[in-house]
Amino acid sequence: MRSAGPPQASRPLRGKRREATPRGGHTRGARRPQRGFTLIELTIALLLMAAMSAVLFGSLSLAARSWDGGENKVRQVGDMRSTETYLRAQLSAEYPQRLWKAVDVPLLFSGERDEIRYAALLPARVAEGGVYYFRLAVVRTGEKTQLVQERVVPDLTATQEPEFRDAERSVLGENIAEIRIGYFGRDARGSDADEPRWFDRWEDKQRLPMLIRLDVRPTQGLPWPTLVVEPRHGLEAGCPVFDPGQTRCVKTS
Repeated sequence: MRSAGPPQASRPLRGKRREATPRGGHTRGARRPQRGFTLIELTIALLLMAAMSAVLFGSLSLAARSWDGGENKVRQVGDMRSTETYLRAQLSAEYPQRLWKAVDVPLLFSGERDEIRYAALLPARVAEGGVYYFRLAVVRTGEKTQLVQERVVPDLTATQEPEFRDAERSVLGENIAEIRIGYFGRDARGSDADEPRWFDRWEDKQRLPMLIRLDVRPTQGLPWPTLVVEPRHGLEAGCPVFDPGQTRCVKTS
């Protein structure tokens, strides 16, 4: 028997071997086509952006209004405190000025429910200084309602109280709806034995009230804190010769 010789090397295949084709018909390494947004998805995204912008704008507007409202409130409170401090100091130091030529030498003081007239010194910061006759009331100017203080130089030789036709005016408060004033003391038609009480109108020309109460209500917001002031209430205020029996000043010269 013939011995089998060494195995012969297999002959190489003619031509190049084809690469295996994956399932699906796409060749290996080919790029897949990119997928874009649909019109519905784009519309939804725009709607969400519009909603977020509207919410953000509303939040910023609310913050701005809150900031402005806070600043206005601080300004109003500051003005209110300054006005009440000024009125407290002036009314408590009211000057007991009298009309020396008038009958019974009356005090320069008049109290109504919605206004008060009194004599007092101007603050030290005012250059002209001196004793003035003041009127405190709410005045309407066009669409505005203001708490104003008017002042005139009193003529002490006159027989009647001064008028405020050409008075100088200072605005103490803006947007004030009303002011209510009360006067605590004894009835001018009674006696010293009567118990003092509150009045809406002060008629006694020989003595000042024991207490003065001011309530200010603005057109918007809460009322101001009630201001209660104790003026000079001595019976002999401003009068060198005072008759306690008649409870009036008898100095006529």
